[in-house]
Amino acid sequence: MGIMSQAGDLAMLVGKGRKQFLTQLRPENKLQTHWGVLRHSDLIEREWGSRVKSHSGIEFLLLQPTLLDILLHTKRRSQIMYPKDIGYLLLRLSVGPGTTVLEAGTGSGALTSALAWSVGPNGRVISYDRRADMQELAARNLDRLGLLERVSLRLQDIELGLEPREIPAVFLDLPEPERYLTQVHQTMQSGGVLGSILPTTNQVSRLLAALDQHSFGLVEVCEILLRFYKSVAERLRPEDRMLGHTGYLVFARAIQAPEPVASAPPDG
Repeated sequence: MGIMSQAGDLAMLVGKGRKQFLTQLRPENKLQTHWGVLRHSDLIEREWGSRVKSHSGIEFLLLQPTLLDILLHTKRRSQIMYPKDIGYLLLRLSVGPGTTVLEAGTGSGALTSALAWSVGPNGRVISYDRRADMQELAARNLDRLGLLERVSLRLQDIELGLEPREIPAVFLDLPEPERYLTQVHQTMQSGGVLGSILPTTNQVSRLLAALDQHSFGLVEVCEILLRFYKSVAERLRPEDRMLGHTGYLVFARAIQAPEPVASAPPDG
């Protein structure tokens, strides 16, 4: 017998046309769908991967949601980062169990959730935002996933400075990240990784010029394109649409400022 669902678990029900429903299992709750009602009490202590039926006899798959599923179902008030971009930035920032990472621009908390998931119970995410309403939404999203205790939400403009010091990885989801590079460099450990996402090339150009003036090196700019294929053996081919440009990713390493050039001794 496989792993069984439990009360309090996040569950994903997949119905006709791969329509997905994400819900937290509570014995007293019901999931209302176009194809009937599913009682949570009928879903708890069922093996993941089971086929279950609504009250009208329509079949669903009961699955544990992946991190990708969770991010795509994040409740939002602003544009969230796409999973295709998040996956690469987790690698570039070297975010893993036990690490500490700082982000500015909490938003709805999609990236915050991915960071908190990745650092594990012994890691820490520090997230800054100026808007209380966005951080309140992010806190609810994090709490729903059981990740809130891994995150320190700070309601503050980062122009006032960042804490703590010696942070190995920082990510900026802000429209003008070049304005805050002094504060960012001060909080980062030497050699640490800075990342940012920007939607337009002129914003990227301004950031590149500023990075060169604030002791950042090994700069990288990229974008990630994702194309799915029709998963039918007899007619395997690309889908008619693809997930193209969502943003430019910029990465750099914090380096030490160059030593001042010593003046030549006077003659004689």
